[in-house]
Amino acid sequence: MGYKFKPNKAVAKRFKVTAKGKLKRHHSLTSHLRSARTSKKKRHLRRPEILFEGHARNMRYMMGIGGKHPNAPRPKKSDEAAATK
Repeated sequence: MGYKFKPNKAVAKRFKVTAKGKLKRHHSLTSHLRSARTSKKKRHLRRPEILFEGHARNMRYMMGIGGKHPNAPRPKKSDEAAATK
């Protein structure tokens, strides 16, 4: 019997997948010693960041969604309607 692929749950909890397949991540430097940072810095750290595509490809594979590509051509609505008829 072959080995069944198990996705890495730790990676799956750290990233969210967008509709196009990109990965959103949280910033570091947000947990403690925040008084050392300016208000502007703290405000920008609240926003999510898109993970660099070189790393995102590896993380998608670890999450078990390796087939999703953000740069893959998406089918147009007219093509989908013609394929179903």
